[in-house]
Amino acid sequence: MTQADAMKATTLGGAKQAFQLASMPRPSPGRGEVLVRIAASGVNPLDTKIRAGVAAHARHALPAVLGIDLAGTVAAIGPEVTTFSAGDEVYGMTGGVGGVQGSLAEYAAVDAALLARKPKNLDMRQAAALPLIFITAWEGLVDRGHVEAGQKVLIYGGAGGVGHVAVQIARSFGADVFATGSTENLTYIRQLGATPIDYSTTGVEQYVAEHTGGKGFDLIYDNVGGATLDASFNAIARFGHVVSALGWGTHTLAPLSFRGGTYSGVFTLLPLLTGEGRAHHGAILCEATRLVEAGQLKPRLDPRRFNLSNVEAAHAAIEDRSAKGKIVVEII
Repeated sequence: MTQADAMKATTLGGAKQAFQLASMPRPSPGRGEVLVRIAASGVNPLDTKIRAGVAAHARHALPAVLGIDLAGTVAAIGPEVTTFSAGDEVYGMTGGVGGVQGSLAEYAAVDAALLARKPKNLDMRQAAALPLIFITAWEGLVDRGHVEAGQKVLIYGGAGGVGHVAVQIARSFGADVFATGSTENLTYIRQLGATPIDYSTTGVEQYVAEHTGGKGFDLIYDNVGGATLDASFNAIARFGHVVSALGWGTHTLAPLSFRGGTYSGVFTLLPLLTGEGRAHHGAILCEATRLVEAGQLKPRLDPRRFNLSNVEAAHAAIEDRSAKGKIVVEII
């Protein structure tokens, strides 16, 4: 391996081990792929779970390069790629699961169907923060929930990664948006244009009565899971729809059924793991670009800066819950 054929990457040898900065072969794009020179890698809670060895559903055997989201520049294109050219600035949710190299590296060969052109008014760091959280929010609200203008929409966890994006998507459709959060996040939720609900001081019956006259919300997106998903079944309106990105537990469906409501789950990794629906992920990110460039969407980033040599600290910021917005590792 010559220097020209090599790249730097942060690797993980095994569960709970320390990250290592290493030199490894630079990949080449195959059929339908592009080689991306990565500028920034978004860090998600799932990355920390893979590192801890508690994310079997991600199917990412170690040792491996982690990193699900990226933003960067197309360096080369493989056979049969017609949608991008060298020099295009792109972003996407492209690897770090299913045995595919992640974005904590200088380069990655990725399926072109998973990519979209980066919004012109975002820098690389901002763009790398968006793919997983936007796709998850869009699949829940639009693909599953069919959000519409005039609906009363409740977002549980409205200041979180998926939550703050979900609030902005729902508002872009003309919905009347409400969002739960901790006391310290209520001002931020209000700045997003949603009506904040302090979950620590307000119970389900109280906020349903106060904000819907007791009728319930037309569409609810749960980003918390557990007891919060159960609460959503009591907060939904008749014939309403509940969506959850964390519906993995055991829940009682009777309150939902008695309201004639429906439920659906979101598992954002499916296209990466199965190959099905990859082009839809690219199309969803085109919607993200449209909203960002129209001034209707802005990612919230933690102000701290990280690079390939201190990925450990980036993960720690998620694990200790000190992050105030998305954590991003800058590659170049």
